Amino acid sequence: MPHEDIIVETNLPAASLISRGKVRDVYDAGEHLVIVATDRISAFDYILPTGIRDKGRVLTQLSIFWFDFLSDVVPTHFVTADVRRYPDPFPSYRTQLEGRSMLVKKAKMVDVECVARGYLSGSGWKEYRIDGKVCGIPLPHGLRESDKLPEPIFTPSTKAQTGHDENIPFAGVVDRVGVELASRLEHLTLLIYRRAAEYAEGRGIILADTKFEFGFVGDDLVLADEVLTPDSSRFWPADQYKPGGPQPSYDKQYVRDYLESIHWDKQPPAPELPPDVAGRTSEKYRQAFRVLTGRDL
Repeated sequence: MPHEDIIVETNLPAASLISRGKVRDVYDAGEHLVIVATDRISAFDYILPTGIRDKGRVLTQLSIFWFDFLSDVVPTHFVTADVRRYPDPFPSYRTQLEGRSMLVKKAKMVDVECVARGYLSGSGWKEYRIDGKVCGIPLPHGLRESDKLPEPIFTPSTKAQTGHDENIPFAGVVDRVGVELASRLEHLTLLIYRRAAEYAEGRGIILADTKFEFGFVGDDLVLADEVLTPDSSRFWPADQYKPGGPQPSYDKQYVRDYLESIHWDKQPPAPELPPDVAGRTSEKYRQAFRVLTGRDL
């Protein structure tokens, strides 16, 4: 089957390529875009030379699952994943696009990463250790790494084209987009997070944190990009949860841990991943899909 191939870069000569990101290749499709999730994986801001089998299919199909799940909460940019319904020339590239692409509405993106945190981890934990705050939000004293927060919090960040996103306080969002839109973004981010976290909890997964991107299609604010995937979220197995340190996860932390273990200096060129590390990472992505959706990829 074509989907068994690892695709680290699409090649659609008759289509107009707009951009290649760390994971996605984006093509112009008239009033729409075709977004293709490849099997590329990045770590420490570098794309690794090794592709992860089925990663792009997991990211796409899990996003589609969540777009449908959240359809009563917020409109989305998703149109279809049926390659036969894409405009020409895309149907002729079906073997590269099947299962890993979406036709979406073009949206004017809001220049803010909308992050929701229900647990203290990652950059939030680093900030908390400095002054007891995350994005300017004071938190109780004495919290440990991976502790559950009293309430989920909105911790937005800038959208960096290169390097790391930078956490900003709510006032920073207001400065960028105005108080009305900033408030809508906060409300929607926390509403979606709570809805998804409740669902995931019922499947035995803790949704520790996640990030969303929003944009405007005409006057409508829509949920865009990828949604609640292992690339944009921390998913922890609930039966292994033990606060006070890092948690086992269904994401690419496994790859980061391997790269740390070989003492890579985080400068190019990025190293190849051994077959066993790539295979284990692939299985983590597929397992996240399986547990959350209740079906195989």
